[in-house]
Amino acid sequence: MAGGAFEDTEAAKRAHLYEHKITGYFIFSCIVAASGGALFGYDLGVSGGVTSMDDFLKRFFPKVYRRKQEHLKETDYCKYDSQILTLFTSSLYFAGLVSTFAASHVTRKKGRKASILVGSISFFLGAVLNACAMNIAMLIIGRILLGVGIGFGNQAVPLYLSEMSPAKIRGAVNQLFQLSTCLGILVANFINYETDKLHPWGWRLSLGLATVPATVMFLGGLALPETPNSLVEQGKFDEARKVLEKVRGTSKIDAEFADLVDASKAAQAIKHPFRNLLERRNRPQLIIGALGIPAFQQLTGMNSILFYAPVIFQSLGFGANASLYSSLITSGALVLASLISMAFVDRWGRRKFFLEAGCEMICYMVAVAITLALEFGQGKTLPKGTSYFLVIIISLFVLAYGRSWGPLGWLVPSELFPLETRSAGQSMVVCVNLFFTALIAQCFLVSLCHLRYGIFLVFAGLIIIMSCFIYFLLPETKQVPIEEVCYLWSKHPIWKKIVGDEPRTEGKSAEN
Repeated sequence: MAGGAFEDTEAAKRAHLYEHKITGYFIFSCIVAASGGALFGYDLGVSGGVTSMDDFLKRFFPKVYRRKQEHLKETDYCKYDSQILTLFTSSLYFAGLVSTFAASHVTRKKGRKASILVGSISFFLGAVLNACAMNIAMLIIGRILLGVGIGFGNQAVPLYLSEMSPAKIRGAVNQLFQLSTCLGILVANFINYETDKLHPWGWRLSLGLATVPATVMFLGGLALPETPNSLVEQGKFDEARKVLEKVRGTSKIDAEFADLVDASKAAQAIKHPFRNLLERRNRPQLIIGALGIPAFQQLTGMNSILFYAPVIFQSLGFGANASLYSSLITSGALVLASLISMAFVDRWGRRKFFLEAGCEMICYMVAVAITLALEFGQGKTLPKGTSYFLVIIISLFVLAYGRSWGPLGWLVPSELFPLETRSAGQSMVVCVNLFFTALIAQCFLVSLCHLRYGIFLVFAGLIIIMSCFIYFLLPETKQVPIEEVCYLWSKHPIWKKIVGDEPRTEGKSAEN
């Protein structure tokens, strides 16, 4: 369906003519593309573990290491409060934030596949530099290269999966990205648990093994087909039709191909897609997809737990091995949650997962805050029973996040944008997401130090706000063809007042 212009409203009625079969070619393409999530996930998992390893801290952050060993009363929440240490983590995300704009140009002009390949190469180089690092400068430069890789990968992969998928299973297929991310986190935590025993170079192995998912992504990316949407956007209509037939497993693709061509005509009329995002008719996509959801995904506090799970557990009195083991439990819960979301998101819908899980997450954050307020601080070590309770509560929080804001934070924005602004919109999604990821990464440990248990109450309050945002502003997108999502706004009680009853007309699409 035309993401921008329609010559008549009959085009909106073609979706029932779409046909597809689940082919091996389709499965291969989606699995290979989704492996890009492993880059993001592996880094999320490995960086938190490495920053809690004594050998790593002694070499690069000796002050933090000494503070960690002192166990003074004032360091219960503040053992790891070092802006240079957090810069090691957050520099990757600031680099990804900047690189996503270059990724948008590559994705739109050269295709989704090109961005996937560029991302894998940059990530590989960053992993090598980090593994060989002799000083903090080498660490930071390596993290910047990793960030460029993630900026390109996160920009292209969700788009690739959404465009390749039939509408009825788009939710589950798109969430392969989140599943791959979660598996990357889980594998990274297993590796950290083992490499922490290898003195004094185990941390190098943890960082260097990031080359493995990068290599898999690059080699697989060479064999990937480009998406039909991107091929049509590049004017390669014959190739696009062949790929669409092969991916759908049928030659009866006339209706879907006609919609892709319509969308392409609208897209070609847009010379400045970023500027086009600001237009009144694109206001819902801008507010919900490009700004709201990617920002709120990070403000849940989940990535703080993923970044610093070993650090958090050590700060709360767990031993080094116990903290890494606890982070294994939380990352395992994240994988389980992703599987649950994949199984039911196209049946139950996006809104139900957002709202139900949001209620749970609020309760869990409040429970953590109350527990820490009563049991932790002033030099006290957490009782064993309380420690187990915290691990359980955090794992339940991870389960709730992992079936809602985690996967849906990537799925829903990738569904909302019409083809004319899809690449630019996804760049905004990645940019905002990485900005808040970097912000949280840079601020969490110092906030934990100064706000103490109150930081978890702050996250609970933010989750209340974001749940209201979803309830009032997001329409249900399950099983709606990706090029027809624009019609939802004219039926929404709030957005129809902004976009009007007919959100797309031929005249409007040619304005830019």
